[in-house]
Amino acid sequence: MIVGVGIDVVDVARFGAALERTPALGERLFTPAERDLPLNSRAARFAAKEALAKALGAPVGLSWHDAEVVRGPDRRPAFSVRGGVADRMAALHIDSVHVSLSHDAGVASAVVVAETEEVRP
Repeated sequence: MIVGVGIDVVDVARFGAALERTPALGERLFTPAERDLPLNSRAARFAAKEALAKALGAPVGLSWHDAEVVRGPDRRPAFSVRGGVADRMAALHIDSVHVSLSHDAGVASAVVVAETEEVRP
């Protein structure tokens, strides 16, 4: 059963300018493993984190570092979660999260679908 869906779109050039203007922003938004990726990839990961927050109902207290976009064993993007994100997923009984990333023509986007196996009335 789908618990939540989130989508986000990022203008890559504008995002890059914000990172250049405020160097600490990259440290606040990304884990060390994410920081060295190309700008398009970082923009897509930012969109994914925003989409995940939307899929979880955008609760207060989520940390950017509590969700890291990683590659799964099949090389598809996946989330590694901890802290507030993991707590919110547990509270919603979320068993799996699907994420799709894209970047083209100066735009990065992500879609997140959160699911539970639990059947609710």
